[in-house]
Amino acid sequence: METTRRNFIRTAVAGSAGAMIVPTIVPSSVFGSSAPSNRINIAMIGCGRQTVNPNIPQLLASPNAQIVAVCDVDSWRLGNAQKQVNDFYSAQKGLNYKGCKIFSDHRELLRKKDIDAVMISVPDHWHVPIAIEAARAGKHISLEKPISTCIEHGRQLVKAIQKYKVITRNDSEFRTLPKFSRAVELVRNGRIGKIQRIFVAVPAELNGSALPPQPTMPVPSELNYDLWLGPGWEAPYTEKRVHAQKAYGRPGWMRVDSYCNGMISNWGAHLMGIAQWGNNSEYTGPVSIEGTGDFDKGLWNTLNRFDIRYQYQNGVELFFKIERPYVRFEGTDGWIEIEYQDKLSASSQAILDSEIKPNEMQIRNIPNDKEDFLLAIKNNKPSLEPLETAHRTISMCQLGLIAVKSGAKLNWDPEKEEFINDNAASALLNIPIREKYFMF
Repeated sequence: METTRRNFIRTAVAGSAGAMIVPTIVPSSVFGSSAPSNRINIAMIGCGRQTVNPNIPQLLASPNAQIVAVCDVDSWRLGNAQKQVNDFYSAQKGLNYKGCKIFSDHRELLRKKDIDAVMISVPDHWHVPIAIEAARAGKHISLEKPISTCIEHGRQLVKAIQKYKVITRNDSEFRTLPKFSRAVELVRNGRIGKIQRIFVAVPAELNGSALPPQPTMPVPSELNYDLWLGPGWEAPYTEKRVHAQKAYGRPGWMRVDSYCNGMISNWGAHLMGIAQWGNNSEYTGPVSIEGTGDFDKGLWNTLNRFDIRYQYQNGVELFFKIERPYVRFEGTDGWIEIEYQDKLSASSQAILDSEIKPNEMQIRNIPNDKEDFLLAIKNNKPSLEPLETAHRTISMCQLGLIAVKSGAKLNWDPEKEEFINDNAASALLNIPIREKYFMF
């Protein structure tokens, strides 16, 4: 855990296709034993509500990280994030710290050799392109969920990670929540017998009712709208398509299918990940999917209702819908259910009180998602939730979305990641992108 930064760089980067990272040297008198030269230099790409709280505060609090740069296409948000970082370090040691750099274009940031890792918190349609470019640049990646908007993009990201050998982490805290990890520990150690059924539900959209088409508006002076669209197709600017001006409320892009899958993926990325973890199917997927649902109409046009059924090769069934946020495992010897945030119940108290033996799978003392990412980098080992597992998790959500759109039962090959004899469904595996800013 206490591997020095110099030794880490020597061992972790040796196998990477990225260039050697040269640390920014700040005198140790500034931060003592937690000097930036002993930390992982990390840059924040995207400075919206998820970044200013919780991502920046969590990384600022870590002795293993030094935030050295922030990047955003909105200059108001960019300035606020820079001030947040500089103010924290200034208060920490009673000095006027101004070391956090700003970038309005992630491509310029990724060229900097003194950045070891990036925390990517941009709109979902930008996740894969920026993460692939970060991998090419040899940067370790913590990526907000959901990691992609379609299965093919996610697979391309995983290929890049494997090629450039960078450490990755899906930025979801659910595996670190004690009741969720305890439930998985009990299920994986057979306390409910053989799994037969899994039930997963996500909450209804948190952003209110559907929104009709909106009038075109002038682009705010602080926003580089063309770069915000990036790989997305050109569309007239209206505030509800993007995010509120000079505010941090829940953004409208989370309801527009050009940039996001909607709640099926937003919360599905959390809870379906727990289902996959508990089912020991993190690196595979179902063999059949069928479902129904309804879409909002207007500018906001994502799913507002769905009922989806999946079946795995071993016969386990998974049911997915909008309700309250929970995961329920049912087995031959009982059931366990976890409702967000910390409500754990089971068919018997004996299951909940069961002791995990030394020779069984133990899930103990898990650091938070940010610290898990940083320690994975320091130790040059996989994080608790590398992006390959995140890809399989979000594929579950996207397969369900395709099934709803198709209106038919779909047969799926999880190894090849292909639909069997269904060209219409296959066409939905990949979303064409505008290649002005990025090409796979």
